[in-house]
Amino acid sequence: MSRHSVTARDLRTMLDVLDEARHDDEGEFPPRSLLRGLGRLIPCDAAGFDETDIPTRRYVHLQEELYTGDYGDPHVEAYWRWRHQHPHCRLAEQSCGRLPVTQNLDYQSAREIRNQAFYSEYLKPVVNTLFVMLPSAPGRIRSYNFSLESSRRFSDRDRLVLELLRPHLYAVYREAALRRQAPVRLTVRELDVMRAVADGLSTDAIARQFVVAPSTVRKHLENTFRKLGVSSRTAAVARLFPEPEAGT
Repeated sequence: MSRHSVTARDLRTMLDVLDEARHDDEGEFPPRSLLRGLGRLIPCDAAGFDETDIPTRRYVHLQEELYTGDYGDPHVEAYWRWRHQHPHCRLAEQSCGRLPVTQNLDYQSAREIRNQAFYSEYLKPVVNTLFVMLPSAPGRIRSYNFSLESSRRFSDRDRLVLELLRPHLYAVYREAALRRQAPVRLTVRELDVMRAVADGLSTDAIARQFVVAPSTVRKHLENTFRKLGVSSRTAAVARLFPEPEAGT
């Protein structure tokens, strides 16, 4: 195998992993079988999927498959306290899922990582993690990740496998999101307002766009939140538009 290639066996396994995920009827979102399959493809000590909402500082979805040891529950407070030390966290927040497949050791040496509070209070014992980002709305980080307790680097083959899979991983995510989304009846104007919210417009800006009073916009939002069973703009946008409508 050349440095920048995958084998026919890899390609068959990739297709099998995607097919298994598309026929997964266990009901977990995203399909748990997809994470298990990726763990077979990428040699690692742990594989995970997480979707994080930055404004509310919460995990929307979190999955983990451990192959060595038990890491316990994630130390959420430590993550938010020290994440500024991790270059990938900062870049991921700004990228809306457009970062290439990358690993911790692309940014810092193993010694630098181990000397940080982010490692001792959150990452430990993981030293290196390989990330494949999926497209996401602003304020969201959505990724599959593969972790090693050693300072070994992931190979070019590992990166290439995930780069090839990335659009298909996102397609599986979208298909699963649509299957679990119960139909909601919004009025044309409520939907127009939510599209404007998804574009980042404020209440006053939406009111100017539709030539109505801000109180009217707030009423549309109130009705939409009630129908969707959510309490924030971020949650409503995520519910209606699982991914950005443009620019992905």
